[in-house]
Amino acid sequence: MSQVEALPGREVEIAELTRHRVLVSWAAQAGLKHTVIDHAEGSYLYTPDGRRILDFSSGLICVNVGHNHPKVVEAIRRQAGRVTYVTPNFATDVRAQLADALSRVSPRGALVKTLFTSGGAEANENAIKIARLYTGRHKVLASYRSYHGATLGAMTLSGDQRRLAVEPGISGVVHFFTPYPYRSPFGVPPEQETEAALKHLEDVLLYEGPENVAAIFLEPVIGSGGLIVPPDGYLRGVREVCTRHGILMVLDEVMTGFGRTGRWFAAEHWDVVPDMITFAKGVTSGYVPLGGVMMSQPIARYFDEHVFWGGLTYSGHPLACAAGLANLEVYEEQGLVERAARMEVAMREKLGRLAERHPVVGDVRGKGMFWGIELVADRKTREPWVPWNTKGPGRMKELLGQLAARDVYVYGRWNLLYVAPPLTASEAELDEGVSGIDSALAAVA
Repeated sequence: MSQVEALPGREVEIAELTRHRVLVSWAAQAGLKHTVIDHAEGSYLYTPDGRRILDFSSGLICVNVGHNHPKVVEAIRRQAGRVTYVTPNFATDVRAQLADALSRVSPRGALVKTLFTSGGAEANENAIKIARLYTGRHKVLASYRSYHGATLGAMTLSGDQRRLAVEPGISGVVHFFTPYPYRSPFGVPPEQETEAALKHLEDVLLYEGPENVAAIFLEPVIGSGGLIVPPDGYLRGVREVCTRHGILMVLDEVMTGFGRTGRWFAAEHWDVVPDMITFAKGVTSGYVPLGGVMMSQPIARYFDEHVFWGGLTYSGHPLACAAGLANLEVYEEQGLVERAARMEVAMREKLGRLAERHPVVGDVRGKGMFWGIELVADRKTREPWVPWNTKGPGRMKELLGQLAARDVYVYGRWNLLYVAPPLTASEAELDEGVSGIDSALAAVA
């Protein structure tokens, strides 16, 4: 091991071992610096030497109930003492009970069966497969700027430019534009965005042939591609288009599900019932990897008589399902979904003050406790602070460094900061995070 600067305890040793032995996601490895985390609780991460870092993005927008919640930790411990693994062909109480609970909280209770996976990418891979098997059609449509995971099919599905490095991917995926009121891809004012977006979708279907399309995949609120909230009427319009053409509507609620936007699922804001929902992250608050595909009754019935050609070793892993079941109980017992809805006003006001203070803040948008801050070089022209798809970290690296120096972690890429604290975060913790962003913006602007 190479010589390194001495630091307290074992932090340097762990960081160096990580650098030499671990391939880290989405990064060229040379020059990476790793902050070592020893433990976490509530809204905070702690380093071995006692430094406290506010987790203002819930990790990767997943730790909804906060870190180290005793009920979820105890459920994992208790399950580990009973059974840690059985083949998915056996039944376990925690898997059955979690699937039942998911059906109950699904939009209108209309999604009746769940295929469990290990995460969101696998969920979207299997949703593609289910859609093709059920409809007998091959093509799937997905939005530009969307992100659906890092496996090959999920990457192809993603409209995010991260897919470009691994193309060609799977066949049959077609991308289209979805609403973005702040910088319309259709060149129309915000009040015309829904109509223009639906017209564009119909045009794409005309050229692709709707009879060839198995499913349309959408994030109800676009996540890492810009945290874009659709205008009213859009998702309901897509639902109508899908129904009219016999196309399945699949909503990727990996980021938005489980209270993040102030509803169990973001689709409920617009009273939309999709044919499938893919989920992960908030189902266990990231404590144990778990994802899945929830499906409507017609799809579930189809597989009563037709083989589902798929399977996963860890489908419905007992430890993960125990964590998920306890996690859902925490949401209900602490009223976290309702709390996220109530906190929307406070989030809008607190983040809105940043726009008043910093000309670099072009737009602040979100729902519940899921918010984006879009940074611009010029408010009048809306020129992005960092151009979309810029190679390398650019100016965002400096801003995130300033936040880290203030012991605030915020997920950011290109010209977007993603503010998504745990649903348990206090007003004081929200103020602490916003103050850190305020100070960091002042330092870089």
